[in-house]
Amino acid sequence: MFSDGSTVFEFRGPFGVPIQISSTFLMLAFFIVFVGGGMSNLPYQIAFVAMIFVSILAHELGHAWGCIVQGIPVERILIHGGGGYCLPARQPARLQDEFIVALGPIVNLGLWAIASLLVPFMADPLLYWGLSLFALINLFLAVMNMIPVMPLDGGKLFQYGLRRFMDNDQARRVAGGVGVVIAILWIPAMIYFYIYLGFILLFFPSIRVHWQMLNSTDQG
Repeated sequence: MFSDGSTVFEFRGPFGVPIQISSTFLMLAFFIVFVGGGMSNLPYQIAFVAMIFVSILAHELGHAWGCIVQGIPVERILIHGGGGYCLPARQPARLQDEFIVALGPIVNLGLWAIASLLVPFMADPLLYWGLSLFALINLFLAVMNMIPVMPLDGGKLFQYGLRRFMDNDQARRVAGGVGVVIAILWIPAMIYFYIYLGFILLFFPSIRVHWQMLNSTDQG
């Protein structure tokens, strides 16, 4: 997975949660603005980065809200080059964590739905472009985060779901096996996306982590 990097900026967000911006996110933003799109498209590239930031932050604030309404303090939110994460001040119980984890993709789906509903009413081409892109980014984040690999939300929810039908050890091993397969296929998939779609993700699921889960005999 892409390194979190060092924190270069921090501010207080909604719910009083500290929000930190990592150096790796600034590196990603620099690449998108000044390398990926070229100087001729500078305003659009800046807007694209802003939409990515808002969408990731909204996702993490969804997790944070899930913590707060259940009485769990949030230590911080970090936005980095591979996405972001919300760090609770204490470990939630399983059912609490299921709710917290699910809220991230749900927020992105909500933003996608709202933006998509508004797009047809946008007469201004710039607003039409902006809302369409914002909707697409949030749909992508929702779908991406539901892939059943760790540490994505989908990986956590997949393992929680398995625990409803089997014991913790078996659920962890099954989730690990599925994760190993997806992690191995991830590299050729990224090559395909780069060649035919022109982009590559900075997130790579760990084969080692999922292999350890597959061979684990203790509780996950």
